[in-house]
Amino acid sequence: MSNTPDLEKVREFFRGDKYATEATGIVIEKAVKGHSVVSLEPDGRHLNAVGGLMGAVYYTMADFAFAVAENCELDSDTITVTQATQMNFLRSWHGGKVTCTADIVKDGRYICLYEVKAFDTEGKELALIIVNGFKTARK
Repeated sequence: MSNTPDLEKVREFFRGDKYATEATGIVIEKAVKGHSVVSLEPDGRHLNAVGGLMGAVYYTMADFAFAVAENCELDSDTITVTQATQMNFLRSWHGGKVTCTADIVKDGRYICLYEVKAFDTEGKELALIIVNGFKTARK
């Protein structure tokens, strides 16, 4: 028996994150404990005044990718929330789908650290985001 979460159940749970899924349009592509992949097909609502991708889009994607990777085991007694984030923009987006991968770096008793990367359709890295999470009891 596999410990891989059922992707449809994970997607259903995270539909509750309406800002990421409805307002922004992010799609969960892969979800296993410690790793996730999410994607977005940006449109006009995601652009800034000069036609680039808004920084808030990268942040939302990174935060969501982290949340999915860390909280995809739906029967866990804990839930992890973002404690701190550092975002580094590496190059400009020039159109097409954006994909974020989240990978665990350190998994402690109360905190965790993830490396999240945003890529364009050609696989060029657009941003590197470090996310610290804080684990707390699930209510």
